[in-house]
Amino acid sequence: MKLEVRNLSFSFRCREVLRDVSFSAERGEFLSVVGPNGAGKSTLFRCILGIYSDYTGRIAVDGDEIRSLSRRQLADRIAYIPQIHRPTFGYSVLDTVLMGTTHHLSPFTQPKARQITQAEQAMEWLGVAHLANRNFAHLSGGEQQLVLVARAIAQQADILVMDEPTSALDYGNQLRVLQRVRQLADKGYTVLLSTHNPQHALTFSHRVLALSDGRVAAWGKADQALTEELIQLLYQVKVDFLETEEGRIIVPRKGVGLS
Repeated sequence: MKLEVRNLSFSFRCREVLRDVSFSAERGEFLSVVGPNGAGKSTLFRCILGIYSDYTGRIAVDGDEIRSLSRRQLADRIAYIPQIHRPTFGYSVLDTVLMGTTHHLSPFTQPKARQITQAEQAMEWLGVAHLANRNFAHLSGGEQQLVLVARAIAQQADILVMDEPTSALDYGNQLRVLQRVRQLADKGYTVLLSTHNPQHALTFSHRVLALSDGRVAAWGKADQALTEELIQLLYQVKVDFLETEEGRIIVPRKGVGLS
């Protein structure tokens, strides 16, 4: 399923946050969105998710402008995976994943065998089926994030939108979650993920969209779009790229502070 954004602009309280943003993400593509705080990443995601609808330009899924879709129709196509959070209620892992299936149901309708099967299959694929009866709030950060991804998979949408899903995770869990996300793209999902770590984008994503002050600073293949000049523009630090057997590594220049 293809996501296409053309000439997207959005203003909030007379302040322009996004300016003429254009890009696309194809089926089976992992697109990382990078940029400093305040660049417009979260606003872009809120527009794509239909939370902000008073934008100018066009956001389309397989040719259909998202403003023409109902909430249920949009949920059939796009699933959102937030950062991990501590829930107020002690839902089990299974109940948490089942929440991804509720857009198929009428209000107050209990999940049926079909929805339970969807949830169980999603948990199995993400490797968290053994946690089904555990309290979601008692899981580790990495386990919680994988459960939230399973919830999105159970939703059976083809586009996954992830807003900094690894920001609260330790190093090992960051890599494990991103490896799973890349596998989802390889299975045919369209993945749109924001990250503050350009190395993650370089290592795991197919393409990169870089935002700076609400505008597109770069968009293209990860190994071509991410350059020393772009990193300096986005984050005001100087770096070098080193070639290794495992791929390119971004290394900050030693002793060099803000430029």
